[in-house]
Amino acid sequence: MNKLFDQMLSAHDTSTSVSKRNAICEVMQQVALAGLRRSGFFDKAAFYGGTCLRIFHGLGRYSEDMDFSLLKEDPDFKIEYYFSAIVDEFKSLGRDVIITKKEKRHHSKVESAFLKDDTHVYNLMFQTEKNLIIKIEVDTKPPLGFKTEQKLLLQPYSFMTRCFTLPDLYAGKMHALIYRKWAQRVKGRDWYDFEWYVRNGVPLDFDHFRQRTNDFNGEDLSKEIFLEILSNRLSTTDIGMVKKDVLPFIKNPSEIEIWSNDYFLQLMNFIKFL
Repeated sequence: MNKLFDQMLSAHDTSTSVSKRNAICEVMQQVALAGLRRSGFFDKAAFYGGTCLRIFHGLGRYSEDMDFSLLKEDPDFKIEYYFSAIVDEFKSLGRDVIITKKEKRHHSKVESAFLKDDTHVYNLMFQTEKNLIIKIEVDTKPPLGFKTEQKLLLQPYSFMTRCFTLPDLYAGKMHALIYRKWAQRVKGRDWYDFEWYVRNGVPLDFDHFRQRTNDFNGEDLSKEIFLEILSNRLSTTDIGMVKKDVLPFIKNPSEIEIWSNDYFLQLMNFIKFL
């Protein structure tokens, strides 16, 4: 059996069941990217979201989902065309996976910050570990105005992945932080990523952020209104729920001890605009 998958896994902390699950997910994500690269997927699409930030920029938390955007609207695009390349990539490492379409329970203009009626959603899982699932989303009618760059991965082989640039990744994250609505929870991972962008001095591509709010929400926000909405979000959200969501995805809980509503409000003062 090919040992490369286990070698890739050995680079991660697997000392607990939670850390092992996170590590397996990340290795699966890298193998999926490798398969997509072989298939020519990145000639038409780009990688973005928390998993992109984790794999290519060293974000300190693990991430579950894989988010992609077409470079331009393409009514003939079929993500299913690329499935065999993903399956073959895993098979070359001695692993069998299943990719299934995730059926939506309801239809609406916006189901989440990134998920629309015209977003294709699929689940990737091991045949032997059906409870370990990675969600793959491809936005086929994306908000445009973003820039991309080629980022290198060395495993399972050396290859380039087309990714959103950091300022545009930041724009997508701020859109999610403001507009994402979960019925009973808060996605604290959005807050973790916001802190990461500020601490690393990444400028926010506000033009792309406005494009997203226009396309998804029908709103054209000025910087002043954006900061007002963000301030309200940061000051009124239950910080306990924010911490609870992010804890399973980080190694050191002490890094979020400082978190409070006031802490995040003060982070706003360090936002840089492109």
